[in-house]
Amino acid sequence: MRAYLTVWRLPSAPVLLLAGFAGRLPSAMVPLALLLMVQEQTGSYAVAGLAAATYGLAMAGMAPVLGRLADRRSPRPVLLVQAAAYPVLLALLVAAVLGGAPVAAVVVASAAAGAGTPLVSGTVRALWSRVDPRVRTTAYALDATATELVFVAGPTVVAVLAVLAAPAWALGVAGVLATGGALGIATSRALGDWVPAPALDRRGPLATVLAPGMPRVLASGSALMLGFGALEVAIPAFADEAGSPGMSGVLLALWSLGSVAGGLWFGARVVSVALPRQYRWLLLGVTIGLAPLTAASSPWVLGALLFLGGTAIAPTLTVQNSLVGTIAPAHAATEAFTWLSTMATGSSAVGAALGGALIEGPAGVNGSLLLAVGGAALAVAATLVPGRWGTAAGAMRTSVPA
Repeated sequence: MRAYLTVWRLPSAPVLLLAGFAGRLPSAMVPLALLLMVQEQTGSYAVAGLAAATYGLAMAGMAPVLGRLADRRSPRPVLLVQAAAYPVLLALLVAAVLGGAPVAAVVVASAAAGAGTPLVSGTVRALWSRVDPRVRTTAYALDATATELVFVAGPTVVAVLAVLAAPAWALGVAGVLATGGALGIATSRALGDWVPAPALDRRGPLATVLAPGMPRVLASGSALMLGFGALEVAIPAFADEAGSPGMSGVLLALWSLGSVAGGLWFGARVVSVALPRQYRWLLLGVTIGLAPLTAASSPWVLGALLFLGGTAIAPTLTVQNSLVGTIAPAHAATEAFTWLSTMATGSSAVGAALGGALIEGPAGVNGSLLLAVGGAALAVAATLVPGRWGTAAGAMRTSVPA
């Protein structure tokens, strides 16, 4: 616990953790609430998966553009504009779905809401990359664990609101939380000390993506999240087939609780193994943890397996963030983390769409679960591609208190 207290005592750490938690909650709430709301209105998981995929892809496409703008100027004006626009866009999305609008209109509304998602995650991770290197790994671990708590609280809130009221209420709550989180980060002391990148450091639009080591991190992260996207659709479908649709949020929460437990344990450890090797072995652990899910016979058995399999997730994301923090050019930290989020979100959205199609096809729920295992295995394979990880880039970064 001493390591975590050291991070908590950093000047802006409480704001980054608490406001970051609130601002990230919509990422766990909106896809599930949108999936449930559209499926409830249309009776189709394929259409619901398409809406969720469109939302994720739009968010993924816009994030790097905004991340580069944030690095050149400051994330503050970006966050302030998004804090005002995002709730309005969510309201329009709810109106389109509940109003029985055509599928095309729902897709357009989903894209608009996704594009307006506040740039909370990339900004927070970029600020963590500026802390003292001696506590940076612990900070990333605490951030990854807090992110996993998002996926405990988010689905739980959605499940409760879906049962007591309707999924649309969850979207309304998500809009409020996103606004509060974005405003908290935008007004934090850490952003007050933000120094824009010098003009001479600005390069081509893909320079950050092509930095040594980044392609492998992005490829492996994308494959992993494609699998997670398929699993996030398979879990509600599994619960529905078992006659317990209300269990979907509980099952997702158990998965995330396992990740939280693993993240808290990992963050307090001092690991001397090189980051690329840690990353590869942790991805293998995720793959092994997902493999037994296809044998689950009931929601509670699936929940137990999800909890156990989830213990490797937060440690994997911690090491992944540490790799990006060392690989990314100092003048493009926000953009680098938004690219990571973009590839992850986009791949998760594609995985959700593919998973939805598999569920409605001959493969059924097991097909979507197998896709989850395949995505994790592909992530391991991506780390085996020969090449330099490029960790020297991060060693030149100046550390300042967050």
